[in-house]
Amino acid sequence: MSQKEPLFSEKNIKLFTDPFNHSNPVTVLVLGICSALAVTVKLQPAIVMGLSVTIVTGFASCIISMLRNTIPNRIRIIVQLVVVASLVILVDQILKAYVYDVSKQLSVFVGLIITNCIIMGRIEAFALGNKPLPSLIDGLGNGAAYGMILVIVAFFRELLGSGTLLGFRIVPESFYVKAGGFYENNGMMVLPPAALILLGIIIWVHRSINKKLVEK
Repeated sequence: MSQKEPLFSEKNIKLFTDPFNHSNPVTVLVLGICSALAVTVKLQPAIVMGLSVTIVTGFASCIISMLRNTIPNRIRIIVQLVVVASLVILVDQILKAYVYDVSKQLSVFVGLIITNCIIMGRIEAFALGNKPLPSLIDGLGNGAAYGMILVIVAFFRELLGSGTLLGFRIVPESFYVKAGGFYENNGMMVLPPAALILLGIIIWVHRSINKKLVEK
């Protein structure tokens, strides 16, 4: 009789932490970058989107893993979409109930989590061939790593584009030209191209640090 693997085993920790570096879904696999154009103008929507994707990826992977031996191969994509769509609807309703203003800012992009290639990719690549707990950990790790990139991009876009973070004024009003100072917000940072530029810089820095990184 095989001994049950501890929750915080080296294997499970590696499953969770690897997406933050060597197998990051954005900087290594270049997946899920579309939402970065629309939800990273402000930090708060980026955090909420990151958490939403993390929850959906983790639990979708876990549920599909539990069902993996009962799903006919010819309809597996349909089953995966039904599971993911159900979780996204649940998340969307929770956002509308508790953070309605953020939900309005995210608009249709919460619904588009259903087609997020990171979620479907982890289900296909990992959850269909592994047990529920490792699948949950893998999903949470990849979702959190994706959310981390969104937060980094949103941090710089909001700070440089609006002079605020989470709605709080960071750059003092007295620094602005209109108040006799020297500073002006960078208008480009609130435009979608800024997200692509920042993503490109993040990918370049990450791959420069990890020179032996091998894309999979």
